Amino acid sequence: MSKDYTFKNTIPLAPLKIIAMDNCAAFGKKVDDYIVGFRKNDQEILKQRESNIEFRGYDRDSYLVSSSCPRFGSGEGKGMINESVRGSDLFIISDVTNYSMTFPMYGKEHMMSPDDHYQDLKRIISTAMTSARRVNVIMPFLYESRQHKRTQRESLDCAMALEELVSMGVTNIITFDAHDPRIQNAIPLHDFDSFPAVYQFMKALLTKDKNIPIDKDSLMIISPDEGAMGRAVYLANNLGVDMGMFYKRRDYSRIVNGKNPIVAHEFLGADVAGKTVIIVDDMIASGDSMLDTARELKERKAKNIIVCCTFGLFTSGFENFDRYYEAGYFDYVITTNLNYRKPELLEKPWYLEADMTKYVATIINTLNHDVSLSGAMSHTEKLQRLINNYKKMD
Repeated sequence: MSKDYTFKNTIPLAPLKIIAMDNCAAFGKKVDDYIVGFRKNDQEILKQRESNIEFRGYDRDSYLVSSSCPRFGSGEGKGMINESVRGSDLFIISDVTNYSMTFPMYGKEHMMSPDDHYQDLKRIISTAMTSARRVNVIMPFLYESRQHKRTQRESLDCAMALEELVSMGVTNIITFDAHDPRIQNAIPLHDFDSFPAVYQFMKALLTKDKNIPIDKDSLMIISPDEGAMGRAVYLANNLGVDMGMFYKRRDYSRIVNGKNPIVAHEFLGADVAGKTVIIVDDMIASGDSMLDTARELKERKAKNIIVCCTFGLFTSGFENFDRYYEAGYFDYVITTNLNYRKPELLEKPWYLEADMTKYVATIINTLNHDVSLSGAMSHTEKLQRLINNYKKMD
């Protein structure tokens, strides 16, 4: 087994237990399956489990703990954990974007919003906090993270949520591709980690398409705005190719749907004509900006266009994406399985999924052993190995 999954004689901080909230139950089951597999192959520790009490119970058939958040007819709720978590190192996984779930209120079914999911998360935390050795929260899409800075008289809900979680006693807060990682400044004395998904994007793409040239003359990385520059620079440097950036020219004289409308997308970078371009960003919300970027690149004679976004929310549905795909404006859209996706999306000919469950399992397993996360946070070595193996196949 890889060194990412085994820890020789390192003793876990406490017995591992995982609560996958109902909003990500299937995802949590896959994560659990990976950890079970890791530990059943961790021979160094399994040899000691009979003689060393610290390792007893190290390998189990499942680390998942049953929980629920039932609601009263008034809409009020409560958190319930259906088995003991006393003395455990507890990881709670929650997808606050799962809009497919509902709850009853005054005889009607109401769709659960991120606020409702976050409230249920707090209920489970408060239930576990009195007896668990340590409580860790894995929130792949960071609650309210799009509102990461104050530009006028407005709330900073994400910062307040982080402060609330650590005040409840949460030790580690883990997320992925936070809209702006500087949000961790709200809790500078507490552990907050935002993990990338770049390696999983490239793995999904290169597994699907064996004809993508990886060289400076044929490939280019594009940032759709200034906020995604860090991701684009990192990927471009690892691939050894150029990058370009769009910036959004907005009309600041008016506000539409809570924001200044985009007038045009201006491009900074080398010529994209005849090249395959990969657009990287943290999320697709309505997708309008991403589709505008793809159209602009195609009008500049880009050969192939591939979109990579950590979170595919598709808040305005798939109709525009279907239309742009049929018009030839892009080839693939790749998102992760870190958030809820409609089953309809999985059947789209233009959609590829980057599986993050093994990565999340590695993070949990590493934290439970209380060792450094630096190896899990950096994908450089894995990415270079993937690229080198791909080039050898040419």
